[in-house]
Amino acid sequence: MAREIKVMLYGLGAIGSFYAFILQRSKNVRLTVVARSNFEAVQKNGIQITSYNHGKHHFKPAKGNKDPKSLTAPADVDGKVVRTPAEAGETYDYIVLANKATDPAAVPGRIAPAVDDSKTTIVIAQNGVGNEDPFREAFPNSPILSCVVWVGAGQSEPGIVEHRASENTEIGIFPNKALSAEFEKTKLDEFTAILSEGKTPFSISDNIQIQRWEKVVWNVAWNSLTTLTMLDTHAWLKSSENSTPMTKQLMREVIDVARKAEVPLEYDLIDILIDRILAMPTIGSSMQVDCKAGRLMEVEVILGTPFKKGKQLGVPTPTLDVLYTLMLAINSRMS
Repeated sequence: MAREIKVMLYGLGAIGSFYAFILQRSKNVRLTVVARSNFEAVQKNGIQITSYNHGKHHFKPAKGNKDPKSLTAPADVDGKVVRTPAEAGETYDYIVLANKATDPAAVPGRIAPAVDDSKTTIVIAQNGVGNEDPFREAFPNSPILSCVVWVGAGQSEPGIVEHRASENTEIGIFPNKALSAEFEKTKLDEFTAILSEGKTPFSISDNIQIQRWEKVVWNVAWNSLTTLTMLDTHAWLKSSENSTPMTKQLMREVIDVARKAEVPLEYDLIDILIDRILAMPTIGSSMQVDCKAGRLMEVEVILGTPFKKGKQLGVPTPTLDVLYTLMLAINSRMS
């Protein structure tokens, strides 16, 4: 008989809610979610998700709710929705971090009550680079799985989620010298089996930092430029004859930093990302949405880490320097 796998999902925004849906589809998973602004709605009514790829579903994070086709959650389900990890009163096999990484140094202390040093694996499903470092420092004996998320979703109101067509998870091990590679691989295999049962596509990377830095090249450009201009991506690129060259220069600077940090990115990534954005419908960015809503933005993990790493390694980043400084100023206005 397969063992019960206790999973805590920390951060129940649109992306977190999508992964909660995927995780609860596994018959072996008992899911606890940590919610903040949507706590009352999700505790009372569960989560409703309308997905381009998966259809319409209504579920409660719970033990026993294993019918992914159900449009109504069973009345006798023991749902577990909490405001803090400490409130859960137990430790977990996996803690999946899907929260906005606006204060990454503070999160290890918040999840510590749910961590068992002998069994808990940390799964980081956030934007940015350098996200793993605070967790490695806080939990030196825990395996860490690092994910690059390409999922388009929005939460129109608390507990009501719309998932668009984009859906992929790139996942890999953040190596820990204190653990055997075989043990870390076992944890990766078990977690990806959960993703498989949840019917979501994923790919496994031998060096997930390549994918993390590739996405930060994307995010540094589109998040900062759409937020500073309040234009969508296409409107920005068409705004003047200087906009596309500036975007490419910004991407090149981040690639320069990655390469100096021994992450082997290629410069043809620049044209690949420009072509990809032009082939997509016009979009803003998650950072632009946060800015409009007056919320703190993920400035440090997206722009700050490449900026600081560039300074440490002696890599000139003049365009990034300006944008990072301006984004810090805008972020200083946020609550």
